[in-house]
Amino acid sequence: MLKKLYFFIFLIPLAAFSQEINGKYTVDVNYFYGNILPHNSTIKHLITEHPEGVLISFNRKTFGHKEWESEYNFPDYGASFHYENTKNPVLGDLYGLYAHYNFYFLNRSLMFRVGEGISYNTNPYDKDTNFRNMAYGTRWMTSTYMMLNYHKENLYKNIGLQAGISFFHHSNSNMASPNTSTNTLAVNLGVNYSFEKSENLKRTTIMYDTIQNFKEPVRFNISFRSGRNESDIIGSGKFPFYVLSAYADKRLSRKSAIQFGADFFMMKYLEEYIRYKSAAYPDYHLDPDTDYRRIGVFVGHELFINRLSIEAQAGYYVYAPFGYLGPFYQRIGLKYYFSDTIFAALTLKTHAAKAEAMEIGVGIRL
Repeated sequence: MLKKLYFFIFLIPLAAFSQEINGKYTVDVNYFYGNILPHNSTIKHLITEHPEGVLISFNRKTFGHKEWESEYNFPDYGASFHYENTKNPVLGDLYGLYAHYNFYFLNRSLMFRVGEGISYNTNPYDKDTNFRNMAYGTRWMTSTYMMLNYHKENLYKNIGLQAGISFFHHSNSNMASPNTSTNTLAVNLGVNYSFEKSENLKRTTIMYDTIQNFKEPVRFNISFRSGRNESDIIGSGKFPFYVLSAYADKRLSRKSAIQFGADFFMMKYLEEYIRYKSAAYPDYHLDPDTDYRRIGVFVGHELFINRLSIEAQAGYYVYAPFGYLGPFYQRIGLKYYFSDTIFAALTLKTHAAKAEAMEIGVGIRL
């Protein structure tokens, strides 16, 4: 299967020579080889060999026609397809589809890419047929990857080279158990192809007034997040959760804002987990009616790109009668602004390396 994929993907740059497309678009194909990191003892038995795979990416360049493009040094954005052969039939193989951004440094010789998407596993956990796969509890999962590459275009005609390191994370974000997840660290080597160029496409830096003189008062936000998840007890069931957040933010610049606020959590899986724990471990003397709800306060940062932004928060529970997973929590994810006041969000709530929930949310910024 892997040989067939290699044959197919390396035909892409050759076929592209006949295309009459302007210089906005590029394609790159990378082979990677690496290690699954043993971040948890429950997956050590699944790490038997070095995984390898391919990553195919289509990119659209930017040229400064919008203010965010020159602010971020003319990044690319596009879509990627990923295949990873884990070299272990119990763990299964992985296929992923992502949206990504490429950011450039050092005179565009250094490229940093971050991609977010979904992945498919060919052999997830099954209590009867595959009980050893403690990494993936579902076939479909969220996935994130990052690349740091030395990147050169047009070394020979329209063909260039790139090489560096890649990191792939696969997890169902506790939507089902088990969910130990995997992290693959790899080296990669690839080729890139730039479609036919146009003299009209030149990068221009425009000093927009909205960047130079950017000012904004403190804004107030209310958001509601929800989803479904399961405790670490396999087969305990999936339950809905609800999170209400209120916070203030202050824009420091066109790109950046700081946040301060509070969260109210109703995680229904936790209510069931408390009941299970009180019955299964009577020596703990846990009251089955212990309040499962939690309140936290947090500080955060939001990085604005265009209508898309990246949000990161660190919080502390000020009310948590059942001290599950510790007093600190984190949240990281993406927001998309439909207007100046309405946004949607996809965020991951974690306790250090332990994911608790994938949150889908909507909100108002007043």
